[in-house]
Amino acid sequence: MSKQVKTRRTTVPQIAARKGGDPIVSLTSYHAHTAAIVDKHADFILVGDSLGMVMHGMESTVGVPLDLMIMHGRAVVKGTQKALVVVDMPFGSYEESPSVAFRNAAKIMKETQCGAVKLEGGARMAETIRFLTERGIPVMAHIGLTPQSSHVMGGFKTQGRDEDTWAAHEADAQAVSDAGAFAVVLEGMVEPLAAKITKQIPIPTIGIGASAECDGQILVLEDMLGLSPWTPKFVKVYGNLGEMIEKAVEEYATDVKSRAFPSEDQIYR
Repeated sequence: MSKQVKTRRTTVPQIAARKGGDPIVSLTSYHAHTAAIVDKHADFILVGDSLGMVMHGMESTVGVPLDLMIMHGRAVVKGTQKALVVVDMPFGSYEESPSVAFRNAAKIMKETQCGAVKLEGGARMAETIRFLTERGIPVMAHIGLTPQSSHVMGGFKTQGRDEDTWAAHEADAQAVSDAGAFAVVLEGMVEPLAAKITKQIPIPTIGIGASAECDGQILVLEDMLGLSPWTPKFVKVYGNLGEMIEKAVEEYATDVKSRAFPSEDQIYR
């Protein structure tokens, strides 16, 4: 009898060890079937709170509830075998105190079986990151353009255009690294600043609208597949699935109206 070998998932230490090595590949995913496809190629998959905007029509990520993140996180874990799955902590689930953050992070990990959580914020969240990591919860940090703070920032604005602000971003990166984050997302950040931060800190940087010098890259899956109605400057579109889906739906509607579907091939005798 042949023995079936179970695929081993990528671990947090393996991602952390990729600093300065082969670039880390990542995409978002929110459902089991797309996660199964991404799983073949990605080192980690992020169940991002961007799902609120991409899947549920919200204007920002602020309205995403914890239970929605858990539901989608569970689906992604079930649809994958290889990639590390990281789940975003939504707005309001971690800012109040480290103990509240721990309670919600533990709930996410227990109910989804994911491998890590991600939260936004630099130096202001360092205490919380340390509190979580000391208690066994791996944390990916997120600095630069932080969508959950878009109302305070006045929108989705590129960070670091004024060089006088660089020191604050560098301090944020150092603070989350010192606090125990195993990696940090740099979002919407001018290229030279992202490249400089990547060289300064000992943990991997994951760029989105940042720099090719980052230790890895991430994009929203629907953006790079051409499914989003608006595409940010930093996205390279690798497919035109939106057009393909519309064409297929149009052909289906035509066949139904003309009674060409179902044909003999699709019915039972």
